[in-house]
Amino acid sequence: MSALSVKTIGSMFIAGFIATLAFDLWGQVISPMLGFATLSPHGLAKSLLGKFGLPNGDFAGYFVHFYIVGLIGYPIGWLMIFKPVWQAVMKNRGGVFLQSAIYGFGLWVFAIGGITLIAGLPFFLGFAGITWVALVGHVLYGIVLVAVLNRIARS
Repeated sequence: MSALSVKTIGSMFIAGFIATLAFDLWGQVISPMLGFATLSPHGLAKSLLGKFGLPNGDFAGYFVHFYIVGLIGYPIGWLMIFKPVWQAVMKNRGGVFLQSAIYGFGLWVFAIGGITLIAGLPFFLGFAGITWVALVGHVLYGIVLVAVLNRIARS
């Protein structure tokens, strides 16, 4: 398990920031330009906050999506849960690209398959176009997150 040193936390924030930008660029710019659905991840966050009776305006939705999830939650999930479990079970087989893509897939299942239900939304958002754009976005997030973390570690 990675120790939460100042360097690790800084690396996590930088990688999470860049990965979240990649996710949002794909889901809010590239995907709609290609004729696919437009992601609105802050909408899921707003629904979840509202389900718990918390403030759920646009600011709160963006704050949860970008800061809590993108910069903190998902990077911690990689560093403290997925990566150590993968190393223990798979002995680092499969390469970092496969690991990061599977992590992104797991994020998609967690967010679009699980959080949507908790938020009172349809399971996997009814498997509409947004579901598949979100799949690509979450896998992209995982790949970018790990690539940036590895690049920082090498420097």
